[in-house]
Order: sequence, then structure tokens, then C-alpha cells
Amino acid sequence: MNAQTERLSLAGAAGVIEAVRDAAAEGTAPRGVAIIAHPHPLFGGTMDNKVVQTLARAFVASGYDAVRFNFRGVGASAGTHDEGRGELEDLLAVVRQAAPEGPIALAGFSFGAFVTSHALAALWGQRAIERVVLVGTAASRFTVASVPPEAHLRTLVVHGEHDDTVPLSAVMDWARPQILPVTVVPGGGHFFHGQLPLLKNLVVRHLQPGA
Repeated sequence: MNAQTERLSLAGAAGVIEAVRDAAAEGTAPRGVAIIAHPHPLFGGTMDNKVVQTLARAFVASGYDAVRFNFRGVGASAGTHDEGRGELEDLLAVVRQAAPEGPIALAGFSFGAFVTSHALAALWGQRAIERVVLVGTAASRFTVASVPPEAHLRTLVVHGEHDDTVPLSAVMDWARPQILPVTVVPGGGHFFHGQLPLLKNLVVRHLQPGA
């Protein structure tokens, strides 16, 4: 993505995990490490997805190192698709190796948001999780974990008004019992075509220190 992009080869339960680290601006100490999960592997989802790259750019612009990775069976990552169970193992393995200490942020798009929700549930109370970003959360297709109440103010949920892959109503049904706010992009689709700059700006605003 830029001159500060480093290719990583990490170890996962299914074998190697292909990843890249987009470093925060040179000469500045990063605020933390953001781990970003991609959409469904069986429908073309990879760490190079445009929404995933947009999230990485937002984190880098906000002073984080951003780590994108391919779930098992995608790109050079070993293994086969595991319907979210093994993918959660992959994400947690990336956290352990790419961000073994210090503050972290978690983000995901679509299927990746579903996996990220369970990573948040597993890590909450164990790690300092500064921010969470869930985009196009696949609540109509998977059982998305609830966001811990103490994490609500640190969590940004973004969804397109006209998402025809995951209906907005499904995300509202997930968020409503938690009283978890959802930011709706008017006219937005699942992949935010033509609205990626807006998505980036929403995330950057959420990542501002003290926000």
C-alpha cells in the first residue's frame, strides 16, 4: 500500500498465515496495532479488498500500525475455510504474533466483522483494546457476538442503507438489544462503491484520541 508496507509470514493452527503490516507515519511511535479482518473467503474476500484497505489507511492516518491478513485457505495462507471457527483462531494468532503487547484495535468487514466480534469477546479484559470498527457486519448470515457494554463507546458500527448482501434490518436487530449505535451511510451498498472516502473519514473521526 505504501513504502512502509512489510510482508509477514505468521504461524497459525492450520499453517502459515499470510499478512502485511502497513506502518504508521515514519518517525512517529505508533499508538498501537490494528488487526483488520477481510470478508468471506468463499466469495472472493482477501486482505486486499478495497474496504479492508480503506480501513488500513484510516488506521495508518490515525497513527496505528495496520495489519491485514488472509484467513486460512486464502492467498498464501494454509488450510481450508472453517466457517468462522478456524478463522477466529487465525485472527487471535495474528494478534499474539503481530501485537504481542501494548494497545490494539480490532476491525473487520462483513464476514470479517463477524469474526472480529468473537475476537473482541475473547480478548476483552485480557488486552487493552482501544478501538473497534465493524463494517457491513454479516448479522444476517452468522451469529455475531455482542459487544461488551464497556466497549460500546470504543466501537464504531457502520452499515450501508441499501446493503443488499446484509440487510440493515439484520444489523439493527443485532444492535437493538445492546442499545449499540449504528452509523448508517445513506444510499450505501455493501461495498460502499463511490463512498470509500466517506467511510475512511468516519473511521478516522472515531479514532481521534479522546473521541
